[in-house]
Amino acid sequence: MVAVGQAAPDFTLQANSNRTISLQDFRGQYVVLYFYPKDMTPGCTTEACDFRDYHPEFAKLNTVVLGISPDDVKSHDKFAAKHELPFPLLADPDHQVAEAYGVWVLKKMYGREYMGIERSTFLIDPEGTIVKAWPKVKVKGHVEEVLQTIRELQQQ
Repeated sequence: MVAVGQAAPDFTLQANSNRTISLQDFRGQYVVLYFYPKDMTPGCTTEACDFRDYHPEFAKLNTVVLGISPDDVKSHDKFAAKHELPFPLLADPDHQVAEAYGVWVLKKMYGREYMGIERSTFLIDPEGTIVKAWPKVKVKGHVEEVLQTIRELQQQ
């Protein structure tokens, strides 16, 4: 996994609403980059809706939220529309960005092993440096913790 203090690996990906998004587009702002396994699943829906519900708070803190999963743009369009998500969802079907951030990992469920996204969040400062990483995220309370971290960083 990329480490705090490292430059955030840059990327350009297709996003919902027929957009192309590059990390460098957001220089000068904080970026919450969250990786999640799959659109429309319970944990991922809860996490996305939490980010949606706190979106105005992030905006007040000059912070952009970006979600990334291996799902395609069509899936992201449905997910964003169904849950009225106000932030971009980026498609990483070949998981190159997930690999660059170290969140494409071997997972185990019901005795089966497979490669997939480890739910993780990275906070990137306005200069493009990773200032906080949350590996193996538990959804409950996570978004509030991210917001609190941004507030603390901005008060320094």
